[in-house]
Amino acid sequence: MDQTATAGPDPAVLLHVTYYTDPLCCWSWAFEPEWSRLRRALVGRMAWRLRMGGMIRRWDRYEDPLNAIHRPAQMGPLWMQAERQTGVRIESRVWTEDPPDSSWPACLAFKAAELQSAFLGDVYLKRMRHALFIEGLNIARREVLSDIAAESAAASGGSFDAVRWERDMDGEVAKRAFQKDMTDAHLRGIGRFPTLILRRPIGGEKLLTGWRPYEKLVEEVVALVPEFRSECTPEAESA
Repeated sequence: MDQTATAGPDPAVLLHVTYYTDPLCCWSWAFEPEWSRLRRALVGRMAWRLRMGGMIRRWDRYEDPLNAIHRPAQMGPLWMQAERQTGVRIESRVWTEDPPDSSWPACLAFKAAELQSAFLGDVYLKRMRHALFIEGLNIARREVLSDIAAESAAASGGSFDAVRWERDMDGEVAKRAFQKDMTDAHLRGIGRFPTLILRRPIGGEKLLTGWRPYEKLVEEVVALVPEFRSECTPEAESA
């Protein structure tokens, strides 16, 4: 679902981004400040959509050889590493107190929220990530996800429909949308998050995987779209 969808191509939009992520991905949470900053800098100039990766279906089928992670208890140290490296607060106690057994319920929860609108999907995802990475809540639990839906309704001034969200969580449309996201990621060979695919409408594409500071992110964007040099560089922001 395109966050800047219009009735037709918008000539002001010079960059289309597909962002592959997962609610349990600590590097995606750490990347949120950089991603939000880029969106603010390029408002009206960048169109973007989110894809859920389904990182952990269940632990007996999960393996991360790069970080030597095969079971929940090993995820905590990775989150601590991400916090040290990025400076973003990440609460890792969930992995010792109430470890999520899958990221699929959270991915599905986002797709159910996104059916209401791209904006409300984003509201829900941010609240869900805050619940996990700051409050240490297990977002694989339905009751936690339902509480987040109620909180999203309050935060959006009632625009978010928590009753509809409950219905869509159990419906086929959100499930098909989530499956489509995972199929798309698999066909593109994307298994690590965050991953961005940057595309120019006139041609040209770049794939970025992993957390990076804002300055490095902007370097990649400007290399593909030089017209953005005056809009999203730190120098432009301080001018």
